[in-house]
Amino acid sequence: MLKGKRILVGVTGGIAAYKSAELVRQLVRKRATVHVVMTEGAQHFITPMTMQTLSGNPVGTSLWDLTHESKIGHIDLARDVDVMVVAPATANFIAKAANGIADDLLSTVMLATTVPIVFAPGMNKSMWDNPITRRNVATLKELRHITVVGPDAGELACGEEGNGRMSDPVTILDAVIYAARTEKDLAGEKVLISAGPTIEDIDPVRFLSNRSSGKMGLAMAREARSRGAEVTLVLGPTSRTIPWGVQTIKVRSASEMHAAVTDHARDAQVVIMTAAVADFSPSRTLTEKLKKEKAKSVPLLLEPTTDILRELGNQKGRKQFLVGFAAESQRILTNAKKKLKEKSLDLIVANDITNPHAGFSADTNIVRVIDRKGHTDEWPLLPKWEVSRRLFDTIQQKRAAAPSSRKRTTRSRSGGGGSRGTSSRGGSRSTSRGGSRKPKADAATENAAPAKQTATKPAPSKPATTKPEPKPET
Repeated sequence: MLKGKRILVGVTGGIAAYKSAELVRQLVRKRATVHVVMTEGAQHFITPMTMQTLSGNPVGTSLWDLTHESKIGHIDLARDVDVMVVAPATANFIAKAANGIADDLLSTVMLATTVPIVFAPGMNKSMWDNPITRRNVATLKELRHITVVGPDAGELACGEEGNGRMSDPVTILDAVIYAARTEKDLAGEKVLISAGPTIEDIDPVRFLSNRSSGKMGLAMAREARSRGAEVTLVLGPTSRTIPWGVQTIKVRSASEMHAAVTDHARDAQVVIMTAAVADFSPSRTLTEKLKKEKAKSVPLLLEPTTDILRELGNQKGRKQFLVGFAAESQRILTNAKKKLKEKSLDLIVANDITNPHAGFSADTNIVRVIDRKGHTDEWPLLPKWEVSRRLFDTIQQKRAAAPSSRKRTTRSRSGGGGSRGTSSRGGSRSTSRGGSRKPKADAATENAAPAKQTATKPAPSKPATTKPEPKPET
């Protein structure tokens, strides 16, 4: 994802410096060329040897290194990179950056560079909450080439709780990928993506669900954001890391996903439904746990959920591009083409869930992409991030060819942009329907007689929304 990109990682003197080693490792794994500059304080927490080993390049530590500075090395470092990231960025370094102070190698390089810069603050909560620090951070955020990621809330090294934790290296990596991308072909456009499974409750303990991990949808959201889109992600229950800069609406059930998707679809230019939404949910939900010993069998009555994808297809305007997913176990192309036509899709992505490299929870996928004219592209085994990249390339090509296309392309080197089942119901086939692995019901629901309990169908709770910090686009 960062092949050919040159990234400069600045490490300052905070306890979170140990996380910077993982960030460097992640950048190298994405095939970036990484150079590291460390302040004197940073070297008290982690050694230059560690960073040199991980990056594969010499580490800069002093503005007064005669060998390095014989050719004005700090100017070369400032010019010969695509993105600079400071992680952790201490209160002291943020103050110097906001006021243009250059008194060591890292601050001098930062002042000399014109490339996008990502700051990842890390400090004690009292220092973060100090009005002086907040003023300095606000000053940096006003600059279009600077992005501030975090900090997060949680347990701090000092034992206190609160804001000040440096963001996870994976989150910082997302921001670096965004900053490194010069072509923002989705800038100014809104993309809606659904991802993950849904959970349909039987009683307070048991539920119906499926094996979706949300990885494909999360990869799609990350790719859309890196292209400059304003991304809304409707996400079912998953433990996966949410991409940086993405507005996330967390939902649990099919009815909650339907409500969230419907609410945001009307404003989106591109809608991509990867979620594994249940085709059926229990017609009633027990208010108390169903006890096994009370009966030998219990009938599990199901009712169909709203067909989200069909509804989107019926309501979409001429200028909206709708993509569905079809996770199949047999007659892959036949079933996918049928779904494409019935749901009025512009594109459908089909995969074989019986393949261990292309099914749920895998990091890779093997897909067949079919457009509304019936043209089919078969892609080889690829990482899901690469599938996402290719899929958005295809979407943009199809949109550009459409008479009603309003695709806009923006070229930018700014790091700004914010800190910020598949089934016939929403993209892949649910476990409630034939063709995917159906989880066995709990023994209590198979071998017990009807229990005399109050049964109600709960109203969907209001989805939890996580909004990225606003940031002007270029």
